[in-house]
Amino acid sequence: MSVQSKVGPLLTQLQAQYDAQDVVGGQDTLKQIKIALLDVPPSQETQQASLQALELGVLLSVLEGDFDAFARNVAQLKPLYQSIPTSPNKCHVEGLQLMHWLVEHRLSEFHASLELLTEEEASSPYIQFAIELERQLMVGSYDQVLAAKVPHPTFQCFVDSLLQTVRDSIADCMEVSYSKMSLDNAKTMMKFDSLSELQEYIQECREDWIVDGNQLLF
Repeated sequence: MSVQSKVGPLLTQLQAQYDAQDVVGGQDTLKQIKIALLDVPPSQETQQASLQALELGVLLSVLEGDFDAFARNVAQLKPLYQSIPTSPNKCHVEGLQLMHWLVEHRLSEFHASLELLTEEEASSPYIQFAIELERQLMVGSYDQVLAAKVPHPTFQCFVDSLLQTVRDSIADCMEVSYSKMSLDNAKTMMKFDSLSELQEYIQECREDWIVDGNQLLF
């Protein structure tokens, strides 16, 4: 039985599940594909099917916010990219991994990954987004980090994780620099869209802050 006849319908199903954001169904289909490929002799076609399935697995894990599953799928993809370096989704996946390194504060891995990319790959919008974000974080340009526009929706969960870190840093600076501040100014400085978001942050992360009318006391 050929690879296409064995896993082709499952790959089509997996793509449809990703498009529908059916994470649970997609994870089940991905498992079926991985098991099915164990019974297929190694070949270029087998590698291509594995690559397609794992790339979708990466995107599904991002939709779920499961960084552990994300890391596992990326690790399995790496040797396949050595054999099939021209995958149209490679830069997307590599960009997501760079974002993962940033979220995990693993900057040595971030820069090591960059060194393995070709000049053409490094110029991809997915890669450039991560590079620029890392630069802004390093120089403390938090306004630009908070205002970052993602190149694809799958980057948003990583950006959201970074936003929490950035807001914590801004909050630390506010505590040192001010004894009190209006809620409106605090909302603006921390780039919240509403006062309710600021108040939720205070309740969850800054229990020692005191809200007194429209003033915030540190």
